[in-house]
Amino acid sequence: MILFDELGYMLGDPLMQRALLAALLVGVSAPVVGTYLVQRRLALLGDGIGHVALTGVALGWLIGATMGLASADALAVPGAVVAAVVGSALIEVVRRRGRTSGDLALAIMFYGGIAGGVLLIGLAGGSSSNLMAYLFGSISTVTSTDLLLTVVLCAVILLVGLGLRAALFSVSHDEEFATASGLPVWALNMAVAVVAALTVTVAMRVVGLLLVSALMIVPVAIGQLVTHSFRRTMTVASVVGVTVCLVGLSLTYWYDVSPGATIVVLAIAVYAAVALARPLLIRRRPAGDPHPDIPDDVEVATTPAGTRTGTRSGAGDAEECPE
Repeated sequence: MILFDELGYMLGDPLMQRALLAALLVGVSAPVVGTYLVQRRLALLGDGIGHVALTGVALGWLIGATMGLASADALAVPGAVVAAVVGSALIEVVRRRGRTSGDLALAIMFYGGIAGGVLLIGLAGGSSSNLMAYLFGSISTVTSTDLLLTVVLCAVILLVGLGLRAALFSVSHDEEFATASGLPVWALNMAVAVVAALTVTVAMRVVGLLLVSALMIVPVAIGQLVTHSFRRTMTVASVVGVTVCLVGLSLTYWYDVSPGATIVVLAIAVYAAVALARPLLIRRRPAGDPHPDIPDDVEVATTPAGTRTGTRSGAGDAEECPE
């Protein structure tokens, strides 16, 4: 009864209501985008965008201070959105044209984003400590306006990530085949980059810019351990993302720990547990058709006379196969 009373108190707290809803939205949307990034071997793209978004946070802070707004950080989140989208587009342009390798472009984004954020926050009259809530997450600072922006951005992310899943998978899996199929590869690649930027800014309040990439990638890694289907991997990753976000955030209601760090540690713990249990599950799995959803070309059966007959899928009669 005490546990249910505590849960009732937590769910009745307006602050926790906003925080849990934001965590739910982030837990659903972040792994959807992360699935495409893992497929494209761009798992660290979220880190690069997160560092660029930090510059946007400081730029929004500087503009707010210059305009004399009541709250200096009123434009921090919009500034992060703009900077993240621009940064992700630049990374995609550099990667596409091939003049600079992808890892080098990300490294430049890493260093430039952090340096720009620290420099601009100083010009705005603040200090690097003002950026800590954005670097590591501060769910207690989620306002009704932040929640509304989160809802809108998550709707855009899910609309693109799920609505264009077939086309985005084709581009992420094999760009040359997608080009030959007549798909707008450039536009689809840019769509992935933009939704990745939106995901980073959406998750900024929940897990922080430095940890957002983990929430995008670790649930996908868990999904890949238990399934081999792209669609199922995305589904499992979203379920894991929602679970660790809600559980991790709930723990911070009773314990004074960082929400972002708690969520990421839980996700890594789940990955470790699944990775350890997977060999045991594979050993106990009965032998059978490895691809039950694909019709067999030839089915071999032994007749009473000892000869074997081969029946081709889709054929109406059997053909004798010599031993």
